[in-house]
Amino acid sequence: MSNAVILDGKAVAGRVRAEVKERAAEFARTRGRAPGLAVVKVGEDPASAVYVRNKRLACEEAGIQSFAFDLPHSISRQDLRAQINGLNLDPAVDGILVQLPLPAALDANEIMDLVDPAKDVDGFHPYNTGLLAQKRPCLRPCTPYGVIRLAQEYGIALHGLRATVVGASNIVGRPMALELMLAGATVTVCHTRTRDVQAEVQRADVVVAAVGKPGMVRGEWIRPGAAVFDVGINRTEAGRLVGDVDYAAAAERAAWITPVPGGIGPMTIAMLLSNTLDAATARN
Repeated sequence: MSNAVILDGKAVAGRVRAEVKERAAEFARTRGRAPGLAVVKVGEDPASAVYVRNKRLACEEAGIQSFAFDLPHSISRQDLRAQINGLNLDPAVDGILVQLPLPAALDANEIMDLVDPAKDVDGFHPYNTGLLAQKRPCLRPCTPYGVIRLAQEYGIALHGLRATVVGASNIVGRPMALELMLAGATVTVCHTRTRDVQAEVQRADVVVAAVGKPGMVRGEWIRPGAAVFDVGINRTEAGRLVGDVDYAAAAERAAWITPVPGGIGPMTIAMLLSNTLDAATARN
């Protein structure tokens, strides 16, 4: 029988979105226009299409104007660069989101680096990552920021805890480690060269799993009383969505755990909207 508190990302995201809606209304009253988010999608990746649709709907509900740029798979590097540069200069656009993955012919790093750091609402630009590393966060990567906000909402004090992040991607793992250090945790990051992932997870008070492998973090690895944040979203052959953590077994040992779906996913979109308002306010 599970005693873990289920961290309801959907409910907390709802509160964040309500805050954003209020801030967006205030912004529109004082500036005479809604905050604007440009969402750039290249090609026809089906998962990207779903994510982009959800982001645009979330903008609409929050009172943020969404500018849609659905570009063909065959777009040239020069044309995409010109599109991004145009959005950087557009005064109605406060945030720019380039949906990943990009087609293989395009260098994602090059394109992401083109985005004006002041409009980088994904928080992926090296400038914003650097500020986070220097303990001066500005626009923060949405998923790690969502984990921190969820922990705060449930009163999980991260200060002094031992945290293990499983996964070292630029999008989640690395910035997650920086966020946890900023919150005062002692952090270990597991990656493909880590000798004993199980041992690193077993000693952690906080586990963040972000590898994209269903059930990779076993329930018996979880230290009793730990907080478990599962960032993975994987579809099984049966079509079910599952995380990177063996949920049922982990929930028997953890004190707090996020479900999949309904945990970190809704928080990511909520923090994107929050970042858009932060960018709009700072720019204006």
